[in-house]
Amino acid sequence: MRQSVPAGETAAHGATAGATATVTRAHGLGEWLTARLYLLAWAVVCRLPEAWTRRLFTLVADVLWRRQSKGVLRLEANLRRVIGSDASDDELRQLSRAGLRSYLRYWLEVFRLPVIPPERYMTEFRMSGDQEEVAFGHLAAGRGVIFALPHMGNYEVAGAWIIRRGAGSFTTVAERLGSAAVFDRFLAFRQSLGMEVLPHVGGAGPFGVLEERLRAGKLVCLVCDRDLTSHGAEVKFFGEAARIAAGPAALAVATGAALMPVALWFDGAGWGARIYPEIPVPADGDQREQIQAMSQQLAEAFEDGISEHPTDWHMLQRVFVADLDPTRLPGVR
Repeated sequence: MRQSVPAGETAAHGATAGATATVTRAHGLGEWLTARLYLLAWAVVCRLPEAWTRRLFTLVADVLWRRQSKGVLRLEANLRRVIGSDASDDELRQLSRAGLRSYLRYWLEVFRLPVIPPERYMTEFRMSGDQEEVAFGHLAAGRGVIFALPHMGNYEVAGAWIIRRGAGSFTTVAERLGSAAVFDRFLAFRQSLGMEVLPHVGGAGPFGVLEERLRAGKLVCLVCDRDLTSHGAEVKFFGEAARIAAGPAALAVATGAALMPVALWFDGAGWGARIYPEIPVPADGDQREQIQAMSQQLAEAFEDGISEHPTDWHMLQRVFVADLDPTRLPGVR
């Protein structure tokens, strides 16, 4: 619903093949080898006993954590905003270690999802709150729904669950990163689950297609806690200025679809999720002001979910304005 990487995903490409790929890039072995490692992981990981691969991926996570790579340092910088300056450096380091293990678990499950029985995630995926029925009620009535998510938990599993739960399919956006072979493999993988995946670049702009799907009463899922452009919304996020994608709010304003934040996390050996109440279009203000106000409410919902499950926020990229390249900010040429 995360390369082909969904709507906002430029994660630091980690997971046994992914994590190994991070290391190989650091040694200059290049994109070709990185792509082959991803593809090898898909071919091999699902054939090995799950217990073996889980131990292996945990080991890889710990090795990368000890190496203090750029991705780990960025993860810690982001988590510092979550836990605050009063938390000790040791607390932060232990949280980042657990966070990297969570991130590698995500990749392990991506590679293994083709062999995970649907019955497992249908029974071990736990939804909190009462908004699940509200969202499906909108879809049943022909009203489009936008699930807006941060980089949390496992959105491939969540996507497979929501499709089998009754959505039938949904549309998402993926950023084209690195090798075309890897992108195509992710594309085929997500399509096999029932997702319609639109490229973020390298094709027709996705906004118009997303509008069409929402006007037709369909479900759109967008990962949006990071701005991939210089046109996102600046919001207050954990007490600091940050930039998130404005697309979900803009789509809701344009189509009347229900904008509903979603948080995902790992729950023991299973998975957890919460759908938050709809963020309505404000009655006042022009379109730009409405989008800004709704984006701020999205950020606040993301804060709530991330604060509850900081280990499962897989943000190894820059989000906060203080960390961004100034040339990417609006008004800078």
